Amino acid sequence: MTRTDLPEPTATAYAAAGVDVDANDRLIPRYRDLAKSATRPEQLGNVGAFSGLFELSGYDRPVLAASTDGVGTKVMIASLAGRLEGVGRDLVNHCINDILCAGAAPLFFLDYLAANELSEDEKVTVVSGVAAACRESGIALLGGETADMPDLYPAGHFDLAGTIVGVLERGLEITGENIEPGDIVLGLPSNGLHTNGYSLARQIFELRPEDGSWEERRARLSQFEPALDESLGDALLHPHVSYWPELRNALDRVKGIAHITGGGIAGNIERVLPPGVRVELDSSLWTTPPIFGLMQSRGEISGNEMHRVFNMGLGMALVVAARDADSVLAESEQATRIGEVLAEDSSVSGRVAIMRAGEQG
Repeated sequence: MTRTDLPEPTATAYAAAGVDVDANDRLIPRYRDLAKSATRPEQLGNVGAFSGLFELSGYDRPVLAASTDGVGTKVMIASLAGRLEGVGRDLVNHCINDILCAGAAPLFFLDYLAANELSEDEKVTVVSGVAAACRESGIALLGGETADMPDLYPAGHFDLAGTIVGVLERGLEITGENIEPGDIVLGLPSNGLHTNGYSLARQIFELRPEDGSWEERRARLSQFEPALDESLGDALLHPHVSYWPELRNALDRVKGIAHITGGGIAGNIERVLPPGVRVELDSSLWTTPPIFGLMQSRGEISGNEMHRVFNMGLGMALVVAARDADSVLAESEQATRIGEVLAEDSSVSGRVAIMRAGEQG
């Protein structure tokens, strides 16, 4: 058989298996346009190559900080509500906060979107949220990957993950190792669940596939909840807050930072404490969004478990020297004093105690 005798190439076999190559090819220029809205001067080349290039300059001894994370099952609520852009913002802001705990300034981001039967427009909507959050924080969207995986995800479902890289000067790392008794704990508020605890939230509010039809579950999500003063969907889909704008000018006075994600307040603060110290927090000094009270009562969840699973209104905790507390507070409109660092006490259980005013540690 000569070359001219070969059959005409066809994309129908692969498309029938659930992967439309032509559709993915059409997405590339749309993704490229989104990435152009989130660039930095250090970025080299264009989106679409096999790797992204970034020139690192302006630091004498640069230290790179990197983190990879996902949005979890919040994507299922976003899909149910038909509000896909927000999860892109969730992803970027979560990752920014993770490297912020080391004192790093964010540089660039890469996303990974895996789906089954997500339309081209829906994919672009998800990535547009990624691009918007990158643009708002001055990060380059350096590239990404979209994968159609029909045998791994049910129809209409997707997952979203990403990687961030940031930088700081050697010697300015925020490690928590110098935290000592007498230091002050400051808190920055969350606006809801952020990106953690959604498997339990979906169970409590009957939003899982086994809890009814798509229409029934979507109706529950759109229902106005008087206790929340908004719909359930609105309360569950508030985007994860980025604390970079609040803290970028105060990092030189911060000894330790804890991003309150999975594991709750105590579990995450413990990660930054050196040996020999403990923390006492007064929960009356920050506001707990009503979504947490509704979940606790409707799901009959104990207070201890709520604090282990959710952020309970505290998005980030900072430890600063007492002499620096006022100046750091002046940098942030939302930060408040929420506790103090004490010497470790063998008679006290745990290294982080959460109390209300008047209680004894």
